[in-house]
Amino acid sequence: MLRVVDISKSFGGANRRAVLNAVNLDVSTGEYIAVMGESGVGKSTMLNIIAGLEAPDAGQVMLGGVNLARLADDELTRLRREQMGFVFQAFHVLPYLSVAQNVELPLALLRTEVASIHERVKQMLHAVGLGSRGGSMPRELSGGELQRVAIARALVHQPKVVLADEPTGNLDPDTAGQILSLLKSQIKDNGAAGILVTHSPDAARTADKTFKLTSAGLVTA
Repeated sequence: MLRVVDISKSFGGANRRAVLNAVNLDVSTGEYIAVMGESGVGKSTMLNIIAGLEAPDAGQVMLGGVNLARLADDELTRLRREQMGFVFQAFHVLPYLSVAQNVELPLALLRTEVASIHERVKQMLHAVGLGSRGGSMPRELSGGELQRVAIARALVHQPKVVLADEPTGNLDPDTAGQILSLLKSQIKDNGAAGILVTHSPDAARTADKTFKLTSAGLVTA
């Protein structure tokens, strides 16, 4: 499904700093993996490269046999919209849209038929335990509920890859556990390849496999 092959990335001018060095990773359909590592080691940079938001200095990202580096900008944007879902620590739920309107955004961008949008949003809100909250505004929801909205939005278009960057960093332990269980079950149910970046050993234990990102690349934790 998803292959990361010898990815390297450096930043800076004359005194460039290597952030990623020969990173390799394979994630299969329905597989949910966690990546841990110290702050500044490049976990978020790795996710950005996998998503095609940043280009690596060397190496390649393959999604379903397609090399992202060979895609034109508009092709990469379309692939990201169609085949990727993102969950962030800060939720990024739009405050001026209702819960249902936030969740339907990926489908609207893909110009999905209106009737199909409504049915899929209804299904996803039910799946994340917010079936009765579609008309609510984000200000009316708790942090855990907002993260549920973010998960529903990330999965509503049934992406092939789900990328989660510290999705429980702002949540209390009980709510974090519920969110991680929900994220994992939805990745499994949708047959997606899921990558969780986290500082939390408890969060990492919910994954099928755990890796540690180091200056020498990814190693099994």
